[in-house]
Amino acid sequence: MALRSISRRFGSRVLSYRSSSVASLHSHATSFGFQQVKEEEKSKLVGNVFSNVASSYDIMNDVMSGGLHRLWKERLVGKLSPFAGMKHLDVAGGTGDVAFRIFDAVNSVKRRALRKVDEDSLEETQIYVCDINPNMLNVGKQRAAERGLGDNKSLVWVEGDAEALSFDDNSMDGYTIAFGIRNVTHIEKALAEAYRVLKRGGRFLCLELSHVDIPVFKDVYDLYSFKVIPNLGELIAGDRESYQYLVESIRRFPPQEKFATMIADAGFEKVEYENLVGGVVAIHSAIKL
Repeated sequence: MALRSISRRFGSRVLSYRSSSVASLHSHATSFGFQQVKEEEKSKLVGNVFSNVASSYDIMNDVMSGGLHRLWKERLVGKLSPFAGMKHLDVAGGTGDVAFRIFDAVNSVKRRALRKVDEDSLEETQIYVCDINPNMLNVGKQRAAERGLGDNKSLVWVEGDAEALSFDDNSMDGYTIAFGIRNVTHIEKALAEAYRVLKRGGRFLCLELSHVDIPVFKDVYDLYSFKVIPNLGELIAGDRESYQYLVESIRRFPPQEKFATMIADAGFEKVEYENLVGGVVAIHSAIKL
């Protein structure tokens, strides 16, 4: 695992990244996988993908990653360091996978004992699960009910757009987005909204499928992505096309360094990223100061 940071101090280097990231962004903003589409069409097409796969989404994550996505999400939540009484926003988190982990971390007996957390602080904790797709949210609500959390006031389910959040300025202690930001139409708008809703000192964390740069491993990964994953989608979810879009969208997403620069351009400080499994996924983190 490699941990890398980006600083605004390297003026010419950052400027060159900025110009290239903007060019990449405009290309990405009008892409649906490898297809070029109108901006106003992309959100509808992506919405159709997630409506189709909602019921099998978590099962497919297990199959495609060999269960590793669970460890990646644990790593994400570990970097967040959740605390009782926090106001947290998990975007594109409809099935609740990340939100449940944050909830469990806040409510863990060991953590409460170490920090001498009182019940009032636990009740004040608010974890907002925001997703643009109602089908994904319905899966999350059903999972919450199965966990006995259907009526828990700490979990709030919100249908909303990452590019136009309904939350107040400076209202959140933390913001996470896992496997979601590459699906938005305008990445820079989603990042600006993340910055807007976070309080000073608030943490931004993004877990996303990214770019492998290890030569032999990259070839194997590409073969698995394009030959195996779509077939698994057809076999398990009955939907080959949605998982063809998945692997194509990963290739259209900005590389780790460019995405880090985009986060810095949104106003965040202390931007860094960590590659997992050779860059199959990356966790980008930053702070609003």
